Amino acid sequence: MKRLIPLAAFGAVMTGAAAAFAERLTGPQREAGLGLPRDVSLDGYRIDSLLMSTAVLTTILFVIMIVWLVWALVVHRDGKHKAEYDTGDGKKHVTTAVMISSAVFLIVDGNLFLNAMVDMSEAFWNFPTSDETVKIEINAQQWAWRARYSGTDGEWNTADDVVTLNDVRVPEKTPVVLQLASVDVIHSFFLPNLRVKTDAMPGVINRLWFQAQETGQFEIACAQHCGVHHYKMRGVLTVLSDEDYADWLRRMSAEATRAYDPNDEDARWGWEWDREEAN
Repeated sequence: MKRLIPLAAFGAVMTGAAAAFAERLTGPQREAGLGLPRDVSLDGYRIDSLLMSTAVLTTILFVIMIVWLVWALVVHRDGKHKAEYDTGDGKKHVTTAVMISSAVFLIVDGNLFLNAMVDMSEAFWNFPTSDETVKIEINAQQWAWRARYSGTDGEWNTADDVVTLNDVRVPEKTPVVLQLASVDVIHSFFLPNLRVKTDAMPGVINRLWFQAQETGQFEIACAQHCGVHHYKMRGVLTVLSDEDYADWLRRMSAEATRAYDPNDEDARWGWEWDREEAN
């Protein structure tokens, strides 16, 4: 029996390694090197640009402050300059502080605010309305993502609705609109490779949209701590070619129709797409 224990441990390790290797081959694409996850979206460059602007501007301010401190230490070191004590509430000091603070605020925060509002208006709040737009309902729960497609009939909560668990599939280079809700607590639907993230909240329908420019598999994460098993709330976004997506939706819709149970009320958790969309 004692000899079997090391063999069992070795077998468990090898099984885990094999599972990890299989996931590496079939799961979401791994990111290489340092930096942000690679951007595969239509408008992700806007987010990256804001992040880079923030990094550059704060680095410039940091360098200025370090140079200022070093200059003060050298010029006013012991024996070189007699200390002059001041409370800093004089008119000159207050005016100088207000001018410097205002300049920093306008240059840094003003730049970020202006660019962010332009990006939101031109892209992230500019939801697509074309007929080719793919619509998906996402219902979050502890600790999984349920996705619903309207199927081939275009209606919601019908027999041919496609429902998946932690598996969202979309066509390449096609706008996708998601409506998000939650059955329990606040979750946050996050697609790092597409630079979009929106909360899923009980009693509220939020929405986001994106357009994937490359095929592949990418991570779906929950960016809001939602309980003790928050770390398990992981899904996969699969971007397919138009043909592969159409084939998948047609096949899954047919399977859903065959498996439909009209007495299963819990399975019809979807909502009408025309339901008021918050935010």
